[in-house]
Amino acid sequence: MKSMSAWMDQQLRIGEFSPSSTENLRSMDNLNIHNGEEGSGADYELQFDTSNSDITDSSSLEQRRAYKMELQKGIALFNKKPSKGIDFLIRSKKIGQSPEDVASFLRNTAGLNATIIGDYLGERDDFPLKVMHAYVDTLNFEGMDFGQAIRFLLQGFRLPGEAQKIDRIMEKFAQCYCKCNPNSFSSADTAYVLAYSVILLNTDAHNPMVKNKMSKEDFMRNNRGIDDGKDLPEDYLSALYDQIVNNEIKMSADSSVAQTKQSNSVSRLLGLDNIINFVNWRPSEDKAVGANDLLIKHIQEKFKAKRGKLESTFYVVADASILRFMMESCWAPMMAAFSVLLDQCDDKAATSQCLKGLRFSVHITSVMCMQTQRDAFLTSIAKFTSLHSAADMKQKNVDAMKAIISIAIEDGNYLQEAWEHVLTCLSRFEHLHLLGEGVPTDASFLTVPLIESEDKTQKSTSVISSKKTNALQNPAVMAAVRGGTYDSTVAKTSVSALVTPEQINNFLSNINLLDQIGIVELNHIFAHSQRLNSDAIVAFVKALCKVSMTELQSPMDPRIFCLTKIVEIAHYNMNRIRLVWSRIWKVLSDFFVSVGLLENLSVSIFVMDSLRQLSMKFLEREELANYNFQNEFLRPFVVVMQRSNAPEVRELIVRCVSQMVLSRVHNIKSGWKGVFMVFTSAASDDTRSIVLLAFETMEKIIRDYFHHITETETTTFTDCVTCLIAFTSSQFNSDANLNAIAFLRFCAVKLAEEGFVYQDRGAEQPRNSDMLGGNATVQRDGYVSLWEPLLGGTAFLP
Repeated sequence: MKSMSAWMDQQLRIGEFSPSSTENLRSMDNLNIHNGEEGSGADYELQFDTSNSDITDSSSLEQRRAYKMELQKGIALFNKKPSKGIDFLIRSKKIGQSPEDVASFLRNTAGLNATIIGDYLGERDDFPLKVMHAYVDTLNFEGMDFGQAIRFLLQGFRLPGEAQKIDRIMEKFAQCYCKCNPNSFSSADTAYVLAYSVILLNTDAHNPMVKNKMSKEDFMRNNRGIDDGKDLPEDYLSALYDQIVNNEIKMSADSSVAQTKQSNSVSRLLGLDNIINFVNWRPSEDKAVGANDLLIKHIQEKFKAKRGKLESTFYVVADASILRFMMESCWAPMMAAFSVLLDQCDDKAATSQCLKGLRFSVHITSVMCMQTQRDAFLTSIAKFTSLHSAADMKQKNVDAMKAIISIAIEDGNYLQEAWEHVLTCLSRFEHLHLLGEGVPTDASFLTVPLIESEDKTQKSTSVISSKKTNALQNPAVMAAVRGGTYDSTVAKTSVSALVTPEQINNFLSNINLLDQIGIVELNHIFAHSQRLNSDAIVAFVKALCKVSMTELQSPMDPRIFCLTKIVEIAHYNMNRIRLVWSRIWKVLSDFFVSVGLLENLSVSIFVMDSLRQLSMKFLEREELANYNFQNEFLRPFVVVMQRSNAPEVRELIVRCVSQMVLSRVHNIKSGWKGVFMVFTSAASDDTRSIVLLAFETMEKIIRDYFHHITETETTTFTDCVTCLIAFTSSQFNSDANLNAIAFLRFCAVKLAEEGFVYQDRGAEQPRNSDMLGGNATVQRDGYVSLWEPLLGGTAFLP
């Protein structure tokens, strides 16, 4: 098995794509890009502003030559180190200091390396990011269809070789395209996803390395439901598909990328490793990677032809898919041999070889996408950890746990649904570790109010030693000693199953074996989840949510280990590209809603507070216009607020949302919708404190941050008016009713100050002079539309 595993890795070059070599892969991609020939500045034309007074005022040819040579020096420096090149040109006053001036230089100057331009525009630093925004803002996409717009965008540069950089460019492009064509899609999210889909189609259709081309039906299926849950017209997608397939989107011509380098792989061509599955992720088929049925059939025929002959022939095979055929033939007897010996033998050398055999089997079946066999081998190792029956634990069981950790770290990208077995073992290990340390269980904190539990948490560290002496009275220890089966989610709690002190002492001594594995090693798995590819991280989060729900729903011993890890995972992976993060958050959002509605009040409060922490971090990121990311992030607050029967949870949600608004008000865009929906629900709440708390925040928003509401979409102001109208019907406080009506009047007065709206809305208009002609009309239409919800809402007041 070890030889098969090593040969497979050599043939498929697994090491290049393993989590431990992600950084090497990225640096290799960047090296391939930058080692090309630099864009020559010998034949460039000075296309940007050459009306500098130093030149026009001088008739000296020498001065002109010196100016041109210095400019050429800056271009050459940019092609090597773009940031240093820009700094040099600014210091030498060849270009201006503003992002707009730099963007104009990048667009209009010949001799610049198109790959380096793309790499610079994708940087996350503040100034390059502003340059990229200015660069895209200067492009007028008005009246263009989507395919033409992407071609127009990519005329001036090549997409960079890193997914994060591509993401930032595509995000800005989608926002700008929807701004120029406001009736094209329901939101910029649609254009964002479709842009990725078009790039992938272009790569798939025109790269000779791709054998199985994407059909029109595949393209249309991949883009189902991307327009705010609705499908784009079939005729539209069909025409877009034909346009891309029949006419390749060619990047800006650049000699720095040789054709041989471009054909290395589909993913490296655009720096889009694993993005092919982003648009519409589907689980991996139970099929070998690069399986070659003809090869297998040919070898079988050869074997049959040689059967009965004395001579033997050695065949050399370079296709790793042959391993699938071999594993399908021998996996069952191999697993039986490994498992029986591991179960009946305690010899360290023998058990070590059995675990290695199972470990290599998991690796092969995982990479070959043999789901059934992979799960069988992995489940076998998980059962041999004996974490479900720790009283019988031996050294070989600890070694099995080490194998589980090794699988999680080295084969995480291939586990998919099998992550559930791994995470279940990690959860049980952590539980036993805490019992061995004598630390109070989570259940002791989840049965009291959250504020009291926080005080007890501070005191618990000083009484750990006394907890150890009271292990005999710990119900969790008693349940662990009784044990259970691997598949059981609740430990045996039968009163008739008596536990003797000798059994407990034996249990505690066995628990000490787990000290060979540190908690740091477990945390390593979660901390390095950032290295998992896009499909793997989604599968990992799904499995973690499932195991966490099992922990929380335990009637006798609810635990929050996986819940805390979910919060950590969200923090670690929040900076992934938006397309991947939206898939992760869809899973987490449903999980937070489910947990927030649990009957255990302490758990619900804990998860809502955790969601508040994540929201505060997420709102640090600026959202571009026409997107809906923030609204989707705040959806769990809205759903739990509307469905929860616990006033404590609803009050906490109002407090959390209030804190987010007051501390992140400058970054809130689409999130206003979620904020006002929470406060609208609070306005009709039957708890007085919730109503008054929500109205207090609404008062602060209207008085101090009214311009943030009107400078976004019209629907934001509509939601605000709807919320105020809901407060006019409050049953608790007549003052709140009258104040809500007064604030409606205040909104009308603010809108009447026409210049107030013009100033803030006009500040976001693009700098492109071609678009300024229709700017006044756009402002006028937006100004009038803000009156409609206000007048319509007040018409229904009693």
